[in-house]
Amino acid sequence: MDWKAKFQDVLSDLERERDELRVRIHLGKAEARDELAKVDAKLEELRFRAGAARTEAKSAMDEIGEAAGLLADEIKQGFERVRKTL
Repeated sequence: MDWKAKFQDVLSDLERERDELRVRIHLGKAEARDELAKVDAKLEELRFRAGAARTEAKSAMDEIGEAAGLLADEIKQGFERVRKTL
């Protein structure tokens, strides 16, 4: 094989790898956006529960607070998953 053909093969391989990486990066960004959308929905739920907690009786406050704490933990974990995809 002559050097021109070898060079062309190397160049083609590098371009193919670059294109594959571009696709992976694009998909990774989409994955991050999807994960963030899930976290946003949970954050809105937490805001709603916090608002509801202000109007509930004291006995219900403990349950709402515990559920809100669990939801907050899920949101933090979701943010961590988003960070890992970037």
